[in-house]
Amino acid sequence: MDHLTTRRSLRELPVSERPRERLERRGLAGLSAPELMALVWGSGTRGVSAQTMAEEALVHLDGLVGVATAAPAELQGVRGVGPARAAQLAAAFELGRRAVTDWPTGRWAIRAPRDLADRLVPEMGRLDREELRVVLLSTRNTVMAVERLYQGNVSATLVRVGELFRDAVRRHAAGIIVVHNHPSGDPTPSPDDLHLTAEAVAAGRLLDVPVLDHLVIGHDAFVSLRDRGITFDRMGGRAASA
Repeated sequence: MDHLTTRRSLRELPVSERPRERLERRGLAGLSAPELMALVWGSGTRGVSAQTMAEEALVHLDGLVGVATAAPAELQGVRGVGPARAAQLAAAFELGRRAVTDWPTGRWAIRAPRDLADRLVPEMGRLDREELRVVLLSTRNTVMAVERLYQGNVSATLVRVGELFRDAVRRHAAGIIVVHNHPSGDPTPSPDDLHLTAEAVAAGRLLDVPVLDHLVIGHDAFVSLRDRGITFDRMGGRAASA
């Protein structure tokens, strides 16, 4: 009876307010987070609509990031969410994370810092430990590989600058981009970050493997040291950036 009541209440919504109809008219980008979560669940339970459940989940878990990173047991603390619905939502978010971080099989070029940040911020922005990665680029700035070099502490005094170029030299990369995260969530570069960048750029010139940028990743944000005015080499030459 409760199920029928819930289904009836959804049918009584104006057409413009129904998530599936709005999806057809406006596309996924036109739907709110509760509406997208409601589509994943499909229907509500015990007189509670799927969208109401989604709204309560967002409040209970402090927003979309909290929902996306919640364990199934935490999701089940929301009214109407049992093991099956918790598993559905957790699976949907995990698919999204994999889609964002899975490298394309075709040629993928870095034209601007955001091209790389859009791929790595979702994966690295919420890590609870520091990681340093090196992106290897071809002469056309296409991504050859992303190598994870350090985990736990990315202090300039601990990172061996030569290791940044180990795989780049072995694979004849034409340039590299250094990337690391701040678990605090604040991507503001530290003095250590600036020191490491200066050492890496100098080493790259000696090895003829230019360092094109250093990205510092925080929670849903990033800083490009090139955009901050730090001098880097350009691909195919030794001219400094403006």
